[in-house]
Amino acid sequence: MDNQFSAADLEFQQEVRAFFKQAFTDDLRTALDDGTDIKGTMEAWQKKLYEKGWVAPDWPVEYGGTGWTPVQKFIFETERSRAGAPEVVPFGLRMVAPVIFTFGSDEQKETFLPRILRSDDWWCQGYSEPGAGSDLAALQTRATLDGDHYVVNGAKIWTTYAQHADWIFCLVRTGTFDKRQQGISFLLIDMKSEGITVNPIHSIDNYHSLNEVVFDNVRVPVANRVGNEHQGWTYAKALLAHERTSIAAVAESRRGLSQIVELAEKQTNANGRLIDDPVFQTQVSDIEIELMALEYMDLRVLASLSAGDTPGPEASLLKIKGTEIQQAIQELRMQTIGAYAGALKQDSFQNELHRLGSNARRSYMYGRAATIYGGSNEVQRNVIAKAVLGL
Repeated sequence: MDNQFSAADLEFQQEVRAFFKQAFTDDLRTALDDGTDIKGTMEAWQKKLYEKGWVAPDWPVEYGGTGWTPVQKFIFETERSRAGAPEVVPFGLRMVAPVIFTFGSDEQKETFLPRILRSDDWWCQGYSEPGAGSDLAALQTRATLDGDHYVVNGAKIWTTYAQHADWIFCLVRTGTFDKRQQGISFLLIDMKSEGITVNPIHSIDNYHSLNEVVFDNVRVPVANRVGNEHQGWTYAKALLAHERTSIAAVAESRRGLSQIVELAEKQTNANGRLIDDPVFQTQVSDIEIELMALEYMDLRVLASLSAGDTPGPEASLLKIKGTEIQQAIQELRMQTIGAYAGALKQDSFQNELHRLGSNARRSYMYGRAATIYGGSNEVQRNVIAKAVLGL
């Protein structure tokens, strides 16, 4: 694979770099760090991307995509991470939208895709349930047909940003068959519907992004079912493949490793600067080698997606290695920042190291879940064993 940028690619790189320098303002950066209005901040940022025409690189051009090559997508993600700008919130733009424009009706495409593209609607994902997380086929939330509506009862859990969401896309059981994957349908549900309750879940990093969503006789129009009844598992697999490729987060990991190296140049131990410590250098090198291999795999998947293919078992490989590398970086950052990771309250921060330490601790705590969400890594190994090894 040719890993040299062409003149056109280098010109595009400069355009992207200039955009992030101009558009990702200090006000946006401060608001993100503060985290008190995540919805308002992310909507403002995504609308800037929309106005530039860059909010949905993976969408078909006819629905608002960019038509970029795999290399351009790679350059964009690299420069975004380099600037410290956030990824888009994935649930609308990267998860439900591909299901809608691939499997949805013309009416659904006309209704939902423009609003997702403009960030007018905030979406959340209703997959995992109490007792049916990584074993997604064990879900019990049921949708019973009643005329031109489904009546939905059950609960979803670990639902990120449900407290802000306008809509939720859900897997629900609409029938009972010998094979558990059958009888599942894919519904789009208005979060303002009567009978929906959102219960907050505060994670170990003391941040509220997760929720339980309870459905009590919630009426959903049949017109909000994507595709055929009982075929939701097929659509869910396509969505999960896209989710697992994005979970790899190569650009974020590369930026995180660079930040650790910069920090180690200032930190000292008994033998001098941490950056000169042979053990530390080995730790960084081990991660860097793994990250380089992941990066090339990510490029191959991007090329496949651009050719119109759907990610296969390689999505599971990206998810496994990507999340393991993220956790290795989070652990190394904690070791590098040392005692400063004990800083807890922002109003008690005395210097920049206290802020960096607090962020490192929170990232480490929340990052323990990375190998679980999106389908646990144990499940991904089973997917690879079945799809690649034929076991």
